[in-house]
Amino acid sequence: MNSYLRSIGFRSIKNRREMNLLIDDIVKNPDKKIVTEDGDGNVFAELSREFGQFIGIAVRGEYLDDVNFHVDCYYPYFIGSGVTTDEKVEIEKRSDREAYAGICDEMRIGVTLIFYLQNVVEYLQESRSKNGRRVPVNTTISALSTGGKIVLPVYKNESQIKNSEKYNNNRNHLMAAAREGDEEAMESLTLEDIDTYSMISKRIMKEDILSIVETYFMPYGIESDQYSIMGEILDFYTLQNKQTKEKCYVLTLDSNHLIFDVCINQEDLLGEPAPGRRFKGTIWMQGQVHYNI
Repeated sequence: MNSYLRSIGFRSIKNRREMNLLIDDIVKNPDKKIVTEDGDGNVFAELSREFGQFIGIAVRGEYLDDVNFHVDCYYPYFIGSGVTTDEKVEIEKRSDREAYAGICDEMRIGVTLIFYLQNVVEYLQESRSKNGRRVPVNTTISALSTGGKIVLPVYKNESQIKNSEKYNNNRNHLMAAAREGDEEAMESLTLEDIDTYSMISKRIMKEDILSIVETYFMPYGIESDQYSIMGEILDFYTLQNKQTKEKCYVLTLDSNHLIFDVCINQEDLLGEPAPGRRFKGTIWMQGQVHYNI
């Protein structure tokens, strides 16, 4: 059973029987039904139902006949806002189930960004297009979280803010150059990392780690699309699951200058969110790729 169902307001589901009843109800009474084919000609169907603004459950599988539907997998989804990245995205099919992952090299976070692809049907239709496949132009990233806490911000004066912006811009230029094979940029980045390690080693003796590290974004656990993050809260709002009446927070975060939305059940968040404060927790990354019209 997907542990991230609680993120969209289904903490009340305690066992597989209750989950199977919910999935059966979605299959019989979906809000949206799309049937298409993959590149090998296999029929692919996705049935989904919304349970609140931007949240819902999607069921994937195939019709055995006009009535019977075989469920291959299901997942809770949360649709984010805005454009998160313009980097090139590669789409790969998972070997264990009917699911696809988006992969892109995002310089701002320093690791390969992997996310669970939400708009699979659109991707499959593009793959089968006779007029030639369109390339995704940008991506909207969103995330679900099963647990997190609110952390107070780090105080910075105007001079420190300007120096931080200058440093980040310079580092992004070096990362772009290093990706193109610039050896001088690689050397500069290596020296920067050594200086950073030395600075942290000295400050950690007298300061708390959360006053030194303002934000981070790193892989978490064995699943490639799960991450441990800390980011500044830019904005937030509350939504409610129409069926369970549970409330969730949607936090717009800036983590390593990557801006995206995170949905978390109110009961799973420790502390009160507010713009300027930070969110620290683990997330499951999802996303939609967008094509030119």
